[in-house]
Amino acid sequence: MQTKIAVIDYGFGNIKSVVNALHYCNAQGCVIDSPLQIADFNGAILPGVGAFGPATDFLKLKGFDKAIHDYVNSGKMLYGICLGFQLFFTKSYENGEREGLNLVSGEVKKFEFKDKTLKIPHMGWNNIEILDSIFAKKMFNAISDKEFFYFVHSYYAVPTNSQIVSSFCSYEINFCSSIAYKNIWGSQFHPEKSGKKGLKILSNFIDEVKNK
Repeated sequence: MQTKIAVIDYGFGNIKSVVNALHYCNAQGCVIDSPLQIADFNGAILPGVGAFGPATDFLKLKGFDKAIHDYVNSGKMLYGICLGFQLFFTKSYENGEREGLNLVSGEVKKFEFKDKTLKIPHMGWNNIEILDSIFAKKMFNAISDKEFFYFVHSYYAVPTNSQIVSSFCSYEINFCSSIAYKNIWGSQFHPEKSGKKGLKILSNFIDEVKNK
């Protein structure tokens, strides 16, 4: 029987590619657009492509903010991708200071480079440095260090607690490319667009969901 994973549709998601990736990993991606639905699942993904402000406004308008907090507090697994990952944090400075979901203490800042030849957004394949925490080992099980993943972003997350960081990426600066702590996982890169290694991360997430 396939594991069912909620894919939260709040109008800013890369829904189809996430659902297809879950299908490839032998799980069923169930698209939900109501906060009342999330409690029915042991695993959920918050995808996202777009701007922080309108996305967090919509989540709060729909009541997804409280539902997601209740969901996480229940111990169930949540994965945030790209913008969905950034929404986990306390606040972002995209188009002014905006409040996030505050699942994770920290802020989201814009890239500002001394090297003006570096392009923004940071787009394409880049390798990551995997850290040696218990939760990072679960997230990156059977994945080697320095593997390449696909990024598209102009802002990067700065967690207050460095112990939740599961990987770093270098783009003039070393920035947090993923977090993993207890039942909250998130990545700035897109696992659903990162080939076999990205699909392996989703499979590792599904394995954790099965254990709940």
